[in-house]
Parts: sequence; C-alpha cells; structure tokens
Amino acid sequence: MADLNPQAKQMADESMVRNLEAQTRAIWPQEIPLIRRYALPPESRILDAGCGTGEASSRLAELFPRASVLGVDIIDAHLDLARTRYARLALRLRFEHQSIFQLDEADQSFDLVVCRHVVHSIPQPERVIAELARVTRRGGYLHLIPEDYGMLHFQRGALDPRDFWHQVPASFGAGTGTDLFIGRNTFSILAAMNLEQITVDYIVVDTLRVPRETFAAIIEAWRDGYADSIGGLTPITREAAVAYFDQMIANIRDPRGYAVWMVPVVGARVSPQHA
Repeated sequence: MADLNPQAKQMADESMVRNLEAQTRAIWPQEIPLIRRYALPPESRILDAGCGTGEASSRLAELFPRASVLGVDIIDAHLDLARTRYARLALRLRFEHQSIFQLDEADQSFDLVVCRHVVHSIPQPERVIAELARVTRRGGYLHLIPEDYGMLHFQRGALDPRDFWHQVPASFGAGTGTDLFIGRNTFSILAAMNLEQITVDYIVVDTLRVPRETFAAIIEAWRDGYADSIGGLTPITREAAVAYFDQMIANIRDPRGYAVWMVPVVGARVSPQHA
C-alpha cells in the first residue's frame, strides 16, 4: 500500500511549526481578498483540511466572525498546539484528528473547504481533492494553495539556485510519490471534476511585499526540516543543500537582493447540480 504521508517526519518536525507560522504571515495578507470573493452565508461552516497548527483556521474564524470552523490534521502535536493557541475561539473553532483521504464528515457539510500547503506533499492528490469536494455543499467553494517548486527564483551567487530547484523537486517527488509541481496541474484536476468558476491567482512572496525576515524564516525552516531527506532522495548532498539554502537566505536578507516565491491560489465552486 502506498504511503499516504511520505513526509511524516518533516511534518512532525519542530521546523514545520516555524514554517507554518512564517508562511501564513507572508501569505495571509494577500490571501484575504481572494477568500472574500466567495459568496458565503454569514453563519457558514468552514473546513480547514490539513490545518497543521491552526494558523489559517484561526484567521478564517476571525475573518468570518459568525462562522463555525473545523480544522483537521493527523499530527496530534500540531492539533494540541492549535487548541492551546486558539482557545479564545473555541466556541466557533474546533480541531480534530482526521485524514483528508477519508474525512469523517457527511456529504455537502461545508460552505467553504480550505486546503493550504498540503497537496504537494501527499500522493494521490486527485483523490484528496475529490474528497474535499464531497464534503463541500452544492454551490459551495474549494480554496486551495497547491505549492509549485518551479516557481521560486533567487539571484545567482557562488551557487546557482536554478540548479537546485531544477533537480530537487523532481527527484524528491519521484522518491516520495508526490507532485511538487502540483500548482500548475490543479486547474486540470478541478476541470476534470466539472467544478465551476475555477480561478488561479498568485500570491507574490518577495522581498518587496513581505518582510525579509519573514521570507528568510520560511527558507530557514525548509533547510532545517528537509536538508537530510534532500541528501537521501536527490542528487544534491545534505551539505550542498544546506549551502544552497544558506545562499538563498543571504540573498533574501541582502538589502540590495531580490528573491520571489510565486504561490498559486486556486479556487472553484461546486456546481449546484454537482453529482
């Protein structure tokens, strides 16, 4: 049987807590207007699938002050941290251990289903997206952040980061059975499911729009959580991976440097007649 969580070690590492926090700080301000486009009822039900430490779940509960939000994940330590951090929202925000491959929720349960920074890290993304659509009410919305590791750009130094991003995502994906270029493929998955009003937008995480230290914190967390497995799964050694990451971090921190991560945000509406 295929491993449905091939990045379990990285997801449970303390670096992932830092990563989720920094990514949300970087992305959420630009994400808010994209989420506000969805026509949600005031007392909507929202699912955050693969919620991690609840960074987005809590912000969704605050963005929609009459909504009921459920965050689900399979890492209990992350769920415990989320419950502690966001206890003030407990009347409207719950966290449960559930697999996004087989949710415990009934068909058509949610007005909005959110899945951020997950589908690139798991096999069978089509299966997961179909499960998310199953629990979305007819006329409701899916909101996905499907990462794409061909959309990171850094300036060249002693090393050329283009070599790193050309080799590592393809080899890492092959070694884990995942698609690290899923961002560019998500539109086709949703179109094949006959979903409506499919949108593809890009949040620009760069050294102009995001504080340099926030951007640097993301790359530092990737370095700390993934250098070992990059060394084991790709032609890039662990030591070389650390050197590449360190150069990218220096590029971000350089007041005269420029770097950018293009983050796809894909939305879709479940047809009112969706079978």
